[in-house]
Amino acid sequence: MNILSMESVSKSYGIKPLFQDITFGIQEGEKIGLIGVNGTGKSTFLKVVAGIISPDQGRIAVGNHVKIQYLPQDPAFEQEQSVLDYVFAGEAKVMKLIHQYERILLDLEKNPQDENTQKRLNQIMPQMDAEEAWELETQAKTILTKLGITQFDRLVTELSGGQKKRVAMARTLIHPAELLILDEPTNHIDHATVEWLEEYLKKYKGALLLITHDRYFLDRVVGQIIELDQAELHVYQGNYSQFLDQKAARIEQMLAAEDKRKNILRREMAWLRRGAKARTTKQKARIERIEKMQNSGLQVSNEKLDFAPLGGTRLGKKVLQLEGVTKSNKGRVLIRDFSYLVLPHDRVGVIGENGCGKSTLLNMLAGLTQPDEGQIERGETVRISYYDQESTELDLEMKVIDYIKEGAEVIYGADGSVLSASQMLERFMFPPSIQWTAISRLSGGEKRRLYLLRKLMEAPNVLLLDEPTNDLDIQTLSILEEYLEQFQGAVVVVSHDRYFLDQTVDHLFYFAGDGHLIHFNGTYSEYLEKQKADISRHKEEKREERAASAAEVKPTKPKKLSFKEQKEYEQIEEKIASLEQRCAELLQTIEEAGSDYQRIQQLTEEHEALTKELEQTVERWAELSEIAEG
Repeated sequence: MNILSMESVSKSYGIKPLFQDITFGIQEGEKIGLIGVNGTGKSTFLKVVAGIISPDQGRIAVGNHVKIQYLPQDPAFEQEQSVLDYVFAGEAKVMKLIHQYERILLDLEKNPQDENTQKRLNQIMPQMDAEEAWELETQAKTILTKLGITQFDRLVTELSGGQKKRVAMARTLIHPAELLILDEPTNHIDHATVEWLEEYLKKYKGALLLITHDRYFLDRVVGQIIELDQAELHVYQGNYSQFLDQKAARIEQMLAAEDKRKNILRREMAWLRRGAKARTTKQKARIERIEKMQNSGLQVSNEKLDFAPLGGTRLGKKVLQLEGVTKSNKGRVLIRDFSYLVLPHDRVGVIGENGCGKSTLLNMLAGLTQPDEGQIERGETVRISYYDQESTELDLEMKVIDYIKEGAEVIYGADGSVLSASQMLERFMFPPSIQWTAISRLSGGEKRRLYLLRKLMEAPNVLLLDEPTNDLDIQTLSILEEYLEQFQGAVVVVSHDRYFLDQTVDHLFYFAGDGHLIHFNGTYSEYLEKQKADISRHKEEKREERAASAAEVKPTKPKKLSFKEQKEYEQIEEKIASLEQRCAELLQTIEEAGSDYQRIQQLTEEHEALTKELEQTVERWAELSEIAEG
């Protein structure tokens, strides 16, 4: 069933058309990935579909009772808004009810003896029953737990970037919807969260439309790829791997059609040059067709960024040497007694949970901060370029070309060729029409691409990359991977992107807790496989230990019951029945206790004690039965 349809929809940014005359539909349960070069309008497309902004022309129809939840790339938070208030904010009656219930639980946790709060709890529970809200509340708790959100009373503005992203994602996933729209959900979250989200979305029953640079994620979650290219939308059935094959076939067909057009045009132009005169209507029509063919050449987007190796300072044998490096933040040890020698052609990946100290490590390598203990020595020939997460050096009022010229007017290729700042910008898909505009007019992804160009134009021999996959489109990442493969220096990269790490590094350091960095020789996928195997092996060893322990302590049973055991055996079934009856009576009393919270607490403790006694009595009955029947 069609839940959303777009008819002849167009949208422009200033004079630049982002998409034109698009007709597209989303079916119930479809999972769709949207890709395209940064600046083509992907995020704008999602906002138009979500109803956040209106199209310039065209019509969007949403099915009756279809609810849409939208996760923006950069969620906005109110200054004094708590995690609880943000996550459960919404107009739906059931969500408001759950919000009140969670607020009461939070207040009760802070002051368990407060009678007013106890009264509010007793009043809201029947409402939760009436609205059948318990299942939704359980799902919400599960999502929050999986996303690591436990401190409901914290202000959202106090959280780190990764924590904010998880809180925003929780809000989007918790509210019921027939269509989920997610803009870069894998940015700023660690691998464990990405893996959980992947499994959650694969099982999600509603429809899904998302943007992500994570190619493994696209392969495993979506069943359709749509691509924005030169204001047009191209639809491909299948996941990302299948999209690559289909797109290659489409471009091949387009090129074949272009060759055919050129051959026909060549013959027609020869006809014109022979002196054909436009005396008849037929001849006039033929000349008009020729003019039309001249103006309808194939427009293939310049997705192939040219990251050919640039010339740089030759790197000596000594690069970076860390000895006994320790670094703390606010009393917490992030890095403890870490030593490592960076080699001239190293390809090192650094992984770990958000906030563990990965960026701190790169900041120390870049010389932006110093270790508390130990030292970092740099070779004399080392020239570092640090691509950080913030791009704080971008002056939004500068023109694009002036920003690049500030770094270098010209740059020398590894083959001795000379490239101007303007030529390098064109290689990075910044045509002359954009080069003289202010940086502020660029999209977020275009700003990151510009920042990357600036860093590469510094002609480094050591590259430090902190989450380079955030905000860069897939096409840029693919060519960056090719560039790093040819790069003659050392590379240290922090990333959660599995595909990118598999393509660019051959060994890893992972944060294992308490500031310890552990070396792993292999790719990220190999590391994850080993981690899963280790967990499985550990569980199996524990099961075997428990089984062996149980076999060792298993007592040797006497062949017959003693006189005392016989008496116990004759009376134990009656005791079990009595305990079961007492437990049932206590449950009934608890239900009738109303708002007497203190009484409920006493009865609950008594019930738990009786339940434990009942379990022990049943176990004893089974033991005596085995002896009696043996």
